[in-house]
Amino acid sequence: MFRFALILAFFTAASAPTLSAQGGGARTPTIPPTTPRTIELQASDNMRFTPDRITARPGESLHVVLKDVGTAPKAAVAHNFVLLKKGGDAKGFADRSAGARDSDFISPALKDQVLAATKLVGPGETTDITFQAPAAGSYTFICSFPGHYALGMKGTLVVK
Repeated sequence: MFRFALILAFFTAASAPTLSAQGGGARTPTIPPTTPRTIELQASDNMRFTPDRITARPGESLHVVLKDVGTAPKAAVAHNFVLLKKGGDAKGFADRSAGARDSDFISPALKDQVLAATKLVGPGETTDITFQAPAAGSYTFICSFPGHYALGMKGTLVVK
């Protein structure tokens, strides 16, 4: 009985949030990191993300897996996932990034507007990125390959 109680106490303590002191001695809970939630996102020749809406909690760890399910050649039609900061100008970002082939169509001058981005993928290829959901609000994600945003390749991350 004693051995069981000791084991139970160990696992209970290991899984419970711990308290840490900050600044003037205030104690705040420190929550252990969690396994990221995987979001499977498909991109296709019809210039759409499926799904085009993702919901998350602030600070939640998200693992976005982007798969190109289209058939058009990568050189002509590649896809990426670019999550922009809240209130970002998605059209302006896409337009100004159209000539940035060497950086997967993300203009180096605009990198400060990006919260998360994947590399470009072609038919049958998959890429992924893991990131923390930002503060509450709505955030636009786009494919920055030239012309794709204008054709409707965008979505929304809703954090609440």
